[in-house]
Amino acid sequence: MLKVLTGNVARGSCRQLIRPLSISAVHRSSQKEPARTALYEFHQGHGGKLVDFAGYWLPVQYSDLSIIKSHLYTREYGSIFDVSHMLQTYLRGKDVISCFESVCTADVKGLRNGTGTLTVFTNGKGGILDDLIVNRVSDDTLYVVSNASRKETDMGVMSDAVASFKAQGKDVSVEFLSSEDQSLLALQGPSAVSVLQKLCTKDLSRLFFMNGITDQIAGVDNCRITRCGYTGEDGVEISIPSRYAPAIANALLDQKVGNLKLAGLGARDSLRLEAGLCLYGNDIDEKTTPVEAGLLWLVAKQRRAENNFPGSDKINAQIKNGVTRRRVGFKMSPGSAPARHHVEVFDNEHHKIGEITSGCPSPCLQQNIAMGYIREESKKVGTEVTLKVRDKFYHSQVCKMPFVPTHYYQAPK
Repeated sequence: MLKVLTGNVARGSCRQLIRPLSISAVHRSSQKEPARTALYEFHQGHGGKLVDFAGYWLPVQYSDLSIIKSHLYTREYGSIFDVSHMLQTYLRGKDVISCFESVCTADVKGLRNGTGTLTVFTNGKGGILDDLIVNRVSDDTLYVVSNASRKETDMGVMSDAVASFKAQGKDVSVEFLSSEDQSLLALQGPSAVSVLQKLCTKDLSRLFFMNGITDQIAGVDNCRITRCGYTGEDGVEISIPSRYAPAIANALLDQKVGNLKLAGLGARDSLRLEAGLCLYGNDIDEKTTPVEAGLLWLVAKQRRAENNFPGSDKINAQIKNGVTRRRVGFKMSPGSAPARHHVEVFDNEHHKIGEITSGCPSPCLQQNIAMGYIREESKKVGTEVTLKVRDKFYHSQVCKMPFVPTHYYQAPK
C-alpha cells in the first residue's frame, strides 16, 4: 500500500506533505484486506483517494483540493475528517474511575462530569503505550477515544485492568465499540461548530474545550459531541451510529453557513504538526516517557503524588533528576530541504545531538518545520543546529511549539 499512497499524491507539493504518514503510520499488515468505514462509498463518491491507513481504507485527500489547499481551508473555514478508525470505548461501574487510573496518568477523580482530558497509558518503565482522550461522562461511566494503530494494545490494557478489578470483587466493565456500529467524525476549523449548531438541539456556545454532551444531530438521537480535535483549531468530534454516518456527513456538507469541505489524512498530518501535536509511532512510543516528550502536563500532580500508575517511579525520578533528551520543534532556514523521520541533528561542531521524528513544509508559515529529540543541554529555544538531509547539511533553529497559534475554545476565566 505504500506505493498506492505515494502514487496517489505524487503531484507537485502534495507528495511532500504526505510523506510523514508513509513512514510509520501506514498499515503494513498487507495480508489482510483493510476494513471499510461506514463512509467508504461516500468517500469514493466525493472523489476521495483512498489508502490503507492503520488497517482501514481512508481518504488521503479529495479531488477538489490539493493537500496544501485543504490544510489552509481548514485553518480559514473548516473541514470534515473521517476518523472512524479510532478506537471508541465505554467503561462502566462504580469502581470505573479507580480502575482507569490504575493504567493512565490522568486525575480522572478530579474531572467534573461532562469533561475530559488527554492522557497516556504507560508501561512499567514509564514508556508511552498510547495517547488518548478520556471523558468522564458520569461518576460511573467513562468514554475513551484512542489510536487505531494501538487498538490491540489499548484493548489489552483496558481489558486486563477490568479483569484485575473484577477479580477483587470490584464493579467495572468495558465495551469496545465496532466501527461497523459507531462512526467518528472530526469537524475542525473556525466554522465547524457553527455548522454543527444548525443540526443540533442544544446550545454549543457553552460547550468548551474538552467538554462533552449527547445531543440529536440531523434528527439522529444519542450522538456524542466532544469539543476537541487534532489540528489546533476549534472543533468537535462527533460519535454517531454508523448507519446514519453518510446522511449526517451530507447534512454537514449541505449547510450554507460555514461551507465545510471534506479533508483527508494528508491535511490532517500537516495540521497536527503545525499545532505541535504528536503522532504515535513517530514522536512518542514505548521507549519514550512523558517527561522526555515534553508531555509532563499529562501526568497530573495528584497522580505524581500518589505514585501508583505504571512507571510512576521512573517518571517521578526523571522529574526530580532530569532527562538526557527532550522533544523540541525546529524551523529550517529558507531553501532547506524538508527534514523527515530519522533525519539526524548535529551541533555546530558536527556532533550528533538528536534525531527528527516528524517534519513537513508548513503551508501557513511557508517554511519547513519539524519536531524531534535533542540532547537536554541543547534544547534552549534559539539554539542553532544543523540537519543532515540526503547527505547535505541545512541550518535550523530550535523553536517553541506549536508552530502556529492554537484556537481551542476555552471557558472564560
